[in-house]
Amino acid sequence: MEQLPKKGLTQTAEREDTLPKLLLRNYRQWGDSRVAMRKKQLGIWRRYTWQECYERVKSLSLGLVSLGLEAGDKVSILGDNNPEWFWAELAAQAAGGVVIGLVPDSAPQEVKYIVEHSQSKFVVAQDQEQVDKLLQIKDGLPSLKKVIYWSEKGLQHYNEPILMSFAELTRLGEEYDKNHPGLFEQNVAQGKADDAYMITYTSGTTGLPKGALLTYESLFSRYQAALTENPAYESDEFVSFILPGVEVEQSHGLLCTLLLGQRLNFAEGAETVPQDLREIAPHVLAYPSRLWEQAASMMQAKIADSIWLKRIVYNLSLPIGYKVADLSYGGRRPNLFWRFVHAVAELIVFRPLKDKHGLVRVRVPYTHGAILAPDILRFFRAIGVNLRQVYGTTEGGGISVHTADDFKFESVGKVTLGRCVRISSEGEILADRGTSFLGYYADSEATERAFRGGWYHTGDAGYLDEDGHLIFIDRLGDMKQLADGSRFSPQYIESRLKFSPYIKDAIVLGGEQRGFVGAILNIDFDNVGHWAERKRVPYTTLVDLSQKPEVGELIRKEVERVNRTLPSNSRVKSFANLHKEFDPDEAEVTRTRKLRRAFVEDRYQELVEAIYGEKEEVVMETPVVYRDGRTGVVSTKVRIIHL
Repeated sequence: MEQLPKKGLTQTAEREDTLPKLLLRNYRQWGDSRVAMRKKQLGIWRRYTWQECYERVKSLSLGLVSLGLEAGDKVSILGDNNPEWFWAELAAQAAGGVVIGLVPDSAPQEVKYIVEHSQSKFVVAQDQEQVDKLLQIKDGLPSLKKVIYWSEKGLQHYNEPILMSFAELTRLGEEYDKNHPGLFEQNVAQGKADDAYMITYTSGTTGLPKGALLTYESLFSRYQAALTENPAYESDEFVSFILPGVEVEQSHGLLCTLLLGQRLNFAEGAETVPQDLREIAPHVLAYPSRLWEQAASMMQAKIADSIWLKRIVYNLSLPIGYKVADLSYGGRRPNLFWRFVHAVAELIVFRPLKDKHGLVRVRVPYTHGAILAPDILRFFRAIGVNLRQVYGTTEGGGISVHTADDFKFESVGKVTLGRCVRISSEGEILADRGTSFLGYYADSEATERAFRGGWYHTGDAGYLDEDGHLIFIDRLGDMKQLADGSRFSPQYIESRLKFSPYIKDAIVLGGEQRGFVGAILNIDFDNVGHWAERKRVPYTTLVDLSQKPEVGELIRKEVERVNRTLPSNSRVKSFANLHKEFDPDEAEVTRTRKLRRAFVEDRYQELVEAIYGEKEEVVMETPVVYRDGRTGVVSTKVRIIHL
């Protein structure tokens, strides 16, 4: 594998204060001599040098200008992680445009809302699937001029004037360049640090998504602070597979590639990510918490499915990993004996386990999004993956982060360098406006609410400990209180439950009218299915498997295991295994897998009442929306399990 010389933060240029300026600098500095991006196609890694990336971006940008793109115009991008996604972004930004990243599996009406709300002039789409969505809604989008696609498969015979391929746009740009030499560089030079580069829409857990206006200045400042805490180098490899339009991917992926010269890699497809991740073995990894939960669950399930000898060796090695991790966490150096046995465990268990999941070289593994349970953090640190929690918001940027040498399981790290945080009288985390967003696009009232009193209101509950670590508790609006007045954090209990390899998702219930904590759980169909096969429990579908008495007993033991780690008032006393998974197409979770709590509790009100009653089962009739738009009703008996 090509090895590049390391370069740290201090060697970055000062004048390049926008993403297109960095691209232009790197083209001039490295040209065709260094690979910027790699994309796996038909099993082969296709390489793109800085010169190739520059030429693609330049042609696309001038093509957009020839079609009428002006500074401040909006360009939405709808597709999976690909070089074309970022080329389109840089092309729009080079001409002064503002980019909106759309979630690829969004329904047509969800796409319509954001494209319409942002007044996007152009939409760049990946393939036929995404183009078809846009053709369904184009008549309701008066500001939309063109839909430009980069994968032509299946679209050759479409005869829609609004459509244009990347190849056509590139030809337009090349012709425009001949008649307007130097225009691209002139456009790039006009960009300023305080320009908006992107509108990132919130997940919409409590209402319609809002568009947060982000500037280059905020992006650069946030990432410079992150690099100070956890350095990156130009020799690093990064695999891009999270949503391209979210800030984690924009900063640790695109910006770091442009700023330092790390290599940006793209998997062949969603289904090949695990194998491609293993091939690349990235140095920096930014997983959302749900993926770390899934990885931990998968590792444990694979071990449970392995031969008896492997299980014995693993069960002997894991306590060694925990012991050494705990010693290191406490600031102590393990003695010679523990270092020796840990080296053996690393060689025969931990390294092969990490290698299978692409974690063998990871130096800076971040977890972001929902907060990970201490159980999961301890597990990964035990096998040698020193996870670092990152706490922040789209609007407020990075607020706190762990470092390699300063870590607490119960915290989300120390406040990021240059930031100021205080806790309100209601227990809400407030952050200074330093690197916060400009405001919500076309929503001044929401902007004023977010910045009332001169501080950015995160909406999260937490506190600062005596060492300056920030302790996150839960969303302020999600904190719940039982009838006896005791308070608990649903998210914390949910994260502990999801550490089980047999529980995929959970929503914890409670309230001032409730005497105890209840829960609705989603079983992990694959892992529970493998368990059922080993135990010779026959089943047909998820509906059938979830309601098997044997599965109910399995999950009951998992809930009891979690309960032993919780305060008595927070323990789950009654639960049900739902007969289906929470589905974004049915608005139960957002496209980024965040629970819409109020909606779910309202939708399953009958089940919730049964959990808090004395019934042993309840007949559920749930409306479902199929992928082709048809609707139906699923009727099944759901068992209630009381502890």
